[in-house]
Amino acid sequence: MSEVVESEKTARLIPNPIVLQRADPCVLRHDGQYYFTGSHPLYDRVVLRRAERLDDLQSAEEVTIWERHADGPMSQLIWAPEIHRVDGAWYIYLAAAPDAHGTVDVPGSAETFNHRVFVLENTADDPFTGEWVERGQVDTGWESFALDATSVVIDGEQYLVWAQQAFDVRGHSNIYIARMADPWTLATPAVLLTKPEHDWETVGFWVNEGPSVLVREGRVFLTYSASATGVEYAMGLLTADLGSDLLDPASWTKSPDPVLVSDPSVGQYGPGHNSFTELPDGTPVLVYHARSYTEIAGDPLWDPNRHARAQVLPFDADGNPVWGTPVPDTRPVPTSQEVLSPGGV
Repeated sequence: MSEVVESEKTARLIPNPIVLQRADPCVLRHDGQYYFTGSHPLYDRVVLRRAERLDDLQSAEEVTIWERHADGPMSQLIWAPEIHRVDGAWYIYLAAAPDAHGTVDVPGSAETFNHRVFVLENTADDPFTGEWVERGQVDTGWESFALDATSVVIDGEQYLVWAQQAFDVRGHSNIYIARMADPWTLATPAVLLTKPEHDWETVGFWVNEGPSVLVREGRVFLTYSASATGVEYAMGLLTADLGSDLLDPASWTKSPDPVLVSDPSVGQYGPGHNSFTELPDGTPVLVYHARSYTEIAGDPLWDPNRHARAQVLPFDADGNPVWGTPVPDTRPVPTSQEVLSPGGV
């Protein structure tokens, strides 16, 4: 118990938010640097910044490494870029759409968007140099609303985990996994891991999205987010044993309850769409976005104040994550709809 308490104290030493107005945050630690990307509130570009400390990401220079096309399938609503390092190259997985309109893909479902998953590659040692090459759309096996792809290499095999709408499942998106032949091509068919089924996953929208993977303590932890993106947004969890067949749904256990939810006592609402990074000593860090208020003017999609946050993720004596609750803000946050300039406060 003392180790958990000490880790919780350490969590509060990370000034939060770590980056303002960047939802769907992805942080990768590589060669002593933290690389950060996330959804820009204008949804028109992919941005990247880096710093030696999580504390310094907000003040770090932000560089636009890719911009949306004038038209076509990568021209609208650029969502949830993630940066990954695979076999000595850099990859960014992103969702893009040909339009900003929704479509009804499944009878009885509410409107969804027209996103698909795309891949950018940079073979330079430094992702701020070299050329980001478009490797195209990931063929997931069927055409429907698809987004929030993440990647993980386990025992030498690369896997893609993503959210997509199915024509025979009620709702907007489910979580799928497949093994990859290369960083932009699937080697196996998609396998359904989780769909919206519990009450907390079906508030506002029937959604499972934003997966992220952490390998630790001989297990594979797969987090995801559910419901609409306001105060109801929350994080769920699947767990598998390391060494099991990750493409077999029977290898995974789904927690019936969310693991991270809104907490009015600390002024944090709608925590979700997380990623994982680590401290220099290897201690796991949970990264996610949340808002500091509940009253949203207009469509929540265009409210820019989902800020990136980070906190140490403690583990108990049995090797289980102790998710706790979102940490309170220790830095001032904007309360208006104004989109901040890159890196600005």
